[in-house]
Amino acid sequence: MLAHHAEAPSIATTAASAAPNETFDQLLADIRLRHAEFSTLRHVPRDVIDRLKRQGVYRAATPACFGGSGMSPAQFLALVERISQADGSTGWVASFGSASIYLAALPKATQAIMYADSPDLVFAGGLFPIQPAAQVDGGFLVNGTWKFASGCKGADVLGVGIGTATPGQPGGKPRTAVLPREQVEIIDNWDVVGLCGTGSHDLRVDARFVAEEWTFVRGGEPMIDEPLFRYPTIAYAAQVLAVVNLGIARAAIEEINSMAGGRVAITGAPKLADRSYVRIEVAKAEARLRAARGFFYDITGEVWNTVLAGDPVTPAQVATLRLAAVDAARAGDSVTRHMYGLAGTTAIYTSHPLQRYLRDAAVVRQHAFLGEGIYDGAGAVALGVPPMPGFL
Repeated sequence: MLAHHAEAPSIATTAASAAPNETFDQLLADIRLRHAEFSTLRHVPRDVIDRLKRQGVYRAATPACFGGSGMSPAQFLALVERISQADGSTGWVASFGSASIYLAALPKATQAIMYADSPDLVFAGGLFPIQPAAQVDGGFLVNGTWKFASGCKGADVLGVGIGTATPGQPGGKPRTAVLPREQVEIIDNWDVVGLCGTGSHDLRVDARFVAEEWTFVRGGEPMIDEPLFRYPTIAYAAQVLAVVNLGIARAAIEEINSMAGGRVAITGAPKLADRSYVRIEVAKAEARLRAARGFFYDITGEVWNTVLAGDPVTPAQVATLRLAAVDAARAGDSVTRHMYGLAGTTAIYTSHPLQRYLRDAAVVRQHAFLGEGIYDGAGAVALGVPPMPGFL
C-alpha cells in the first residue's frame, strides 16, 4: 500500500516575470495582451497564476487564522469580474480562489499543515464522475479518472471526488480526496469551443492512499468559525462562475463602443454609431447587463449582512443567490451575442475579440450550476415545495 503524504502538499514556487510591486491594472493589461497565448497553451501559465497570488486572489478565501485576507464575497466577485473583462479564461481560473471555502471542511489540523508555507494556495479539482474508493485502515485507496479540473496545471493541490459507502450498503456522502499535484496525472485533453485557456483537463489517480483527514464532504460543515464560512457554499460556487459572464459582456459592449465611431463599412453603410438600430441595441444591452449585475450584487450584500449579523441564512436567500447567478450568466451570454451580431462581418474573423467573447460566454452558460434546472429549484422554494436534492 502506498503511503499518503504525512506533511503538507508541496507548494511549488516559480519565478514570476513581473515585478513584485506590479499593480492590478498592469496585470490586467498584460492578461489582455496574452489571451491568444493562453488559448494556444490551453491553460493559464504559472507566471500569471503567481502574479494573481500576489494580487491576493488565492488568499481571498483562506481562513484569516491561516493568513487569509478576509475578503467579502462581493469584493471577491468584483475582482473576478474585472479579470474576466480582460480574459474570460483567466477570470474562470481566478474564480477558484474561492475554493478554500470547500477546504474549510477539512480538519483544522490538516488545514494548518496545508497553509503552513503560504496562505496563497491554489486548489483545483476534478470531482465528477464520483469514483468508488475502498476504505482501508486510516483512509481510502483512490483510483479513477475525473473530468473538468479547471486550473489544474497551476494548482498546488488537487481534489478528486470519491464515493466511500461500503459496496452493497447505503450511506456515505461523496467526498473529495486532497492530494499533492505530483500524485495526480493530468490528462491533457481540453479541446473546446470556448474558455480554451482554463486548462480543464481530466485527472487520473492510480492506487493512491489518502488519509481520512485529507478528505472532506464538499459543502460540508466548516471546521473554521469565521463569517466567510457561514456564507452558502454551493451558491457561492455558482456565483464565482456566473460573474465571469458579467465581465465578458462588459468587454463586448466596450468593443462595440470602440468600433462605433470607426470607418464606414466596405458596402458604404454608415458607421455603427450612425445606425439607429445599433444605438437602440447597445442601450438595451446596457440596461440588461446593469439589471442582472444589480440583482446579483444586491442579494450578495443582503446575505453577507445576514451572516455578519449572526443570523442564519434562509432557504429563500440561498435560492435567490442561485437565481441571481443563473440570471447573470444568461444575461452576459445574451448581451455578448447581441454585440457580436451588431459587429457584422467584421466579427467573424478568428482574430476579432467579439468571436472570443461569444464562445467564452456560451461556455459559461453551459455549466451545470447555471442550467435551466436552477429556475425550477428557485421556483420550488418560492412556492413552498421541496426543491431538487442538493439545490440548497
